[in-house]
Amino acid sequence: MNILRAYKKNDEEGGLSNPFSQLEKSAVLQEARVFNSSAINAKKCAPVLTKVLLLISQGTPLNPTEATETFFAITKLFQSNDLVLRRLVYLSIKEMSKIANDVIIVTQSLTKDMTGKEDQYRASAIRALCMITDGSMIQAIERYMKQALVDKNPAVSSAALVSAWHLCFKGSGEIVKRWVNEVQEATSSDSMMVQYHALGLLYHLRKHDRLAVSKMVTKQIKSSLRSPFAYCFLIQVACRVLEDEERNQSTMLYDFLDTCLRHKSEMVVYEAARAMVNLKNVTAKEVQPAVSVLQMFLTSTKPTIRFAAVKTLNRVAMLHPDVVTSCNSDLENLISDSNRSIATLAITTLLKTGSETSVERLMKQINTFMSEISDEFKTVVVEAIQSVCVKFPRKHHTLMGFLSGMLREEGGFEYKKAIVNTIITMIEENPEAKESGLSHLCEFIEDCEYVELATRILHLLGMEGPRTPKPYKYIRFIYNRVLLESPPVRAAAVTSLAKFGASCDDLLPSIIVLLDRCLMDSDDEVRDRALLYLEVLKQKQRALSSAYILNPLSVSIAGLERALVQYCSQPQDDPFDIKTVPIEATPITAMTVAPKSVGEPTPGASVQKTGSAVSSTQEIYAGQLAAIPQFARLGPLFKSSEKPVELTETETEYVVRCVKHVFPKHVVFQFDVTNTLNDQLLENVRVEMEAPDNFAVATHVPIPRLPYGQPGTTYTLVAMENTNAVSGTFLNTLKFLVKDCDPTTGEPDSEDGGFDDEYVLENVDVVVADHVQRVLKPNFAASWDEVGEENQVEETFVLTAMKDVPDAVKQITGFMGMQPCERSDKVEEGGTSHTLLLAGVFRGGVDVLVKARLARAQGVTMKMAVRSTDMHACEVIASAVG
Repeated sequence: MNILRAYKKNDEEGGLSNPFSQLEKSAVLQEARVFNSSAINAKKCAPVLTKVLLLISQGTPLNPTEATETFFAITKLFQSNDLVLRRLVYLSIKEMSKIANDVIIVTQSLTKDMTGKEDQYRASAIRALCMITDGSMIQAIERYMKQALVDKNPAVSSAALVSAWHLCFKGSGEIVKRWVNEVQEATSSDSMMVQYHALGLLYHLRKHDRLAVSKMVTKQIKSSLRSPFAYCFLIQVACRVLEDEERNQSTMLYDFLDTCLRHKSEMVVYEAARAMVNLKNVTAKEVQPAVSVLQMFLTSTKPTIRFAAVKTLNRVAMLHPDVVTSCNSDLENLISDSNRSIATLAITTLLKTGSETSVERLMKQINTFMSEISDEFKTVVVEAIQSVCVKFPRKHHTLMGFLSGMLREEGGFEYKKAIVNTIITMIEENPEAKESGLSHLCEFIEDCEYVELATRILHLLGMEGPRTPKPYKYIRFIYNRVLLESPPVRAAAVTSLAKFGASCDDLLPSIIVLLDRCLMDSDDEVRDRALLYLEVLKQKQRALSSAYILNPLSVSIAGLERALVQYCSQPQDDPFDIKTVPIEATPITAMTVAPKSVGEPTPGASVQKTGSAVSSTQEIYAGQLAAIPQFARLGPLFKSSEKPVELTETETEYVVRCVKHVFPKHVVFQFDVTNTLNDQLLENVRVEMEAPDNFAVATHVPIPRLPYGQPGTTYTLVAMENTNAVSGTFLNTLKFLVKDCDPTTGEPDSEDGGFDDEYVLENVDVVVADHVQRVLKPNFAASWDEVGEENQVEETFVLTAMKDVPDAVKQITGFMGMQPCERSDKVEEGGTSHTLLLAGVFRGGVDVLVKARLARAQGVTMKMAVRSTDMHACEVIASAVG
């Protein structure tokens, strides 16, 4: 450090420049020859060694020869007793051990320093020695390591504990486990860091044994830990034990968390409060003590404490806003905090916990500092306003006015995107806000520089605009985009205009004139769209307009490409059938969204991400199944189950879960199997299924070899003997050959031929929803008329098991596996009647639509009409409820 200060001083005075800037490898290696001098000069060697370390940290590659020569030169520096130089030597050994050869040559020197009397050498020597030592050499220093673990010098003890933790990751875990008595003794050390490191190592050695971890936590709770760091770690471990056990069986652990709320260390108190509010399924009553502590932290003089408290309360407000309401007065004081991170979190928390009467006041307070914060914090505020929009729909005028003002301000893409998303949410959730929201978005796209936002708004206008009382007032804004914008925006504007023409007969002549003008556009995509829509609209047929404009084809693009490549590679006389292409996966949104624990991401919060994830998963499954010879001729994959079915408990010897893949005439059951016994090797692993009527097991694809801890996949192919079969229960048994093996190496005994064994699994049900793919119909009425009454089934059901209309909507949607359209899965609060609109595609590419009218009367009464292009599909869907 003195060297650096001297250079810095000279640099400020206009003298020498920084010697560590613009280093060249060849020059540094040349300078490193000073290490070979007979008389070691520490003042010359230290800067050169620093340069070598800097080269390595910057990623400059040293080949093994260069690294080895430099390493051996560095070892000669052990002759010097200079403290700074010796520490640099230890650090260099650690870094060089990864690239140089024969680094174990310094083992004796490091062992000497490790066991010497100079305490300032010992800790660094232990770290360097454990870095270069492998599993075969660790026994040679085991005695010294045990002594170091309980050394009176805290630096030496901590170095030994941390090094032992690293050795566990280098494959020496079994040897380190023999030091558990010394580690246990170190937990009673007077040093705060030694206690913390000892507890961390002790947990690492026992973390795979739930009973041992539980005993360790119980013992440490009864002991008197001095280290706040150790207390924080113990709180984290206690929470993990709480998650694994029943709450009523772990009252001692919960009492321990409650006791930590009164600890003298603020760090421990905060960690306990944060842990309590993050427990799964925690109730409002259980959260209350933690919230009281966090409320006191809101008035702390330390900004870090205030920030931690308000951040945690912000997350608590997602699940228990009523509990946080008591903190509102303190939160309002934080709005004027000089730290804008704290002020932003305070205002977003108030938005989640405030009442309807406080919305206007909060909006005024937000206006006072919005110009002073960055776009990142503005985005957080906007996302909080989105939750207020849903919570207090009658305040849409105030909120919409505030958001429209923010749209007119300068800002980056993410900020503007958050505002647009919030306005779209208000339009979708609150019909009264639709017209004002669309008007504000129309004004925004007049001067919008972001193509993604402009195209999304144009798509929304095409969906919602025709359903407003005055649809004509949006045409001008849309057509302006055709004249002034880039090709992608112009193409989106053409599609939006066509939707107005298909939905509004009185606007059709004007739309045809506008589309005709688009035929002269310079972009091919714009001209092609305009020509297609123009010809469809001129036919004046609702079926054509529904199929090609209002409800376009929804197929997987990757699946379409794969089907076309397969069709072209194998010439056939039959024309290409679009029904063989997999349907594009539709995002699934829950009716009532609530995270399981505080801070857990909300399902459906990012619909586009969810949809793309589902789609990509099915495409991955399709590729994996197509690569298996037994499944190569099954045809296109129609649907894979959205979530695996657990067939065993997670704590059992063998963990098995099942994924169902439905093909036109077959079902493939994918079983993911994990062997949790380290002394067993399984071979020829398969699941034998007992099939119900109309199904027959065709073949198995077993797992040849299943070692401990490595998941494997076996498949069972079931043929549908009767293509009308849609449901049944399968009995499953896991069968395999067991061989005893060495728990350490995993190799089986040479003379052990093994024995056959089996394990009974849970049943797997194939239901109607497995044969139906969700499809979103943006204009349900047009699709309903397009299908017609030719194939229609009407049924009336009395659903006594369903408590209310929202519950009925949720369960019916799940039974049928279909997609709610036009937001019909949203039921008005307190509503006693509702109309549910569902759309899907039945196995084989058959469109199915459902219109269900529900009313509350001694349970729920439902009158359901099912339309399809195939009568069998109607009957199957109707049977899903019955």
